[in-house]
Amino acid sequence: MKRRLAHPLLVVMLLLAWLMLQQSIAIGTILIGLIIAWGLSRLWIRLDAPRVRVRHPGKLLVLGFRVIVDVVASNWAVARLIVTRRTHTSAFVVIDLQVEQPAALAVLACIITATPGTIWVSHDSRHRQITIHVLDIASREQLVHNIKQRYEPPLQEVFE
Repeated sequence: MKRRLAHPLLVVMLLLAWLMLQQSIAIGTILIGLIIAWGLSRLWIRLDAPRVRVRHPGKLLVLGFRVIVDVVASNWAVARLIVTRRTHTSAFVVIDLQVEQPAALAVLACIITATPGTIWVSHDSRHRQITIHVLDIASREQLVHNIKQRYEPPLQEVFE
């Protein structure tokens, strides 16, 4: 028998997001939010997404803290770049990866894109490479080293 509410946590999270976006807790807003959240949770079932197993949740927390520190530092660097109006060197950088697990790659894409001044451009699964664009790059080698040492090993430990 199928449950009517297949992913209750997803429904609650989507409803909360809806209410925050609408900035209202009126009954009509709640009802529309529930309908949308329930409908999206039903669609989620059809996606048939593979189960993700987090092997070391503690390491995921450490990685999360590391990402927060890096995002704050990057915000300051981009703000300084904008305020000082100094010239900068943008570049596309190709990085060879060892991580293959789709969930780990998705988290890495979120980390890179959430960091101001960088964006994930493409992924070549055959060659196990990603291309990212960097707003202001001082050293390609340092950037590659940071991603390969700060993010890739923890993601492998957590997801693979």
